[in-house]
Formats: sequence, C-alpha cells, structure tokens
Amino acid sequence: MTLSERDRRALLLLGFAAIGTVLYVVISDTTVATGTPVSAQTSIPAAEKRLDRMRQMAALVPGREEVLKQVQAQVSQREKRILQADTAAQAQAQLLQIVRRVAQAQNPPVELRGSEFGAVKSLADFGEVPVSVNVECGVEQLLNILSELTAQQELLAVNELRVYSANAKQKTTNVRLMVTALVPKKLVPEKKGGAF
Repeated sequence: MTLSERDRRALLLLGFAAIGTVLYVVISDTTVATGTPVSAQTSIPAAEKRLDRMRQMAALVPGREEVLKQVQAQVSQREKRILQADTAAQAQAQLLQIVRRVAQAQNPPVELRGSEFGAVKSLADFGEVPVSVNVECGVEQLLNILSELTAQQELLAVNELRVYSANAKQKTTNVRLMVTALVPKKLVPEKKGGAF
C-alpha cells in the first residue's frame, strides 16, 4: 500500500502534534504552584525542604496526641461533675437537696423558707437548671453557704443574690439565692415553632 503525498503530510502533522502534547504534559508537571517552570536543579532542593518540613510535622504528632489525651481526660473529669438525672425536674430536685444539705450543715442550721424552680435553659453544649431559695441567716452563715456551694462536687453557681434586712436585734438578713447547675443537653426542652 502506498501513501499519497497528502496522507504523508497528515501523518507528519499528527506526529508533531503528538510530540507537542507529550512535551506540554511533561513541562506542566514540573511547574510549581506559582506556575513558573522548575528545572531539575531547583526542584531537588525544594523537594528536600518539603521533605524536611513533613518530617518536622510528623515529629510533632505524638506530642499533640498526648496533649489531646490530656485535654480529653480533663473534659471527662469535668463532665462527671454535671448533675445526672432523667428529667429536668429530677435535676432541680437534686439541686434543691444539695442547697438544703449545705444550709443544714451551718452552725446553727439554716432553714429554707421557700424554694422555686425556674425554666431550664440552654448553655452552650449543656443545659442549666435554676433553683431559687429563700433563707433567713446571719451574714457569716451566708458567706459560709456561698463558699460551700461553690466548693461542691457538682458544677454549681450562684447566679442571683438578693439580701434584705430582717431582724436587727439578732443581726439576721433575708436572702434570696438563685443557684444553678449544669445538666446534659438532652434535658433542655426543644423550642417548637408554632403558628402566630
């Protein structure tokens, strides 16, 4: 089979096009992210520097994993201090018992004159249950109650404190405390959108 002059030119052009495509692919693979061509002499030191950086980063991984383990252990220790209950009302009852126990531990014991449960709120990844209590006590007893509440095993906080004068002769005050505790997020009621 003989090729005509036209077929030979077409094959020759096809060969040049194939060689040009191969050269384009090879050159584009040796360019850096900036788009400038890289020669073999400059690509080897750059590759060695990248390798050194990768080795340094790999050497940091065990230290970072150790720090992560320590932080996770601290988080789990703190999460153990969250009030555990099946419902928000049970968590509030536990909180009221803690406040009552702290008040009874005073010398002389402080009686709770009233209590009130507030609405459960969302607080970041947790829930917050509030309990308000009314007591009549001396200033020293109030300071002891506040310090003992914050020293409890559970995560408690006094969010509101109102002090009124009660009995000037006995030097007592009426106090309204709002104590809150952290609970799991599942105890926070979901807000439901409704019709207007």
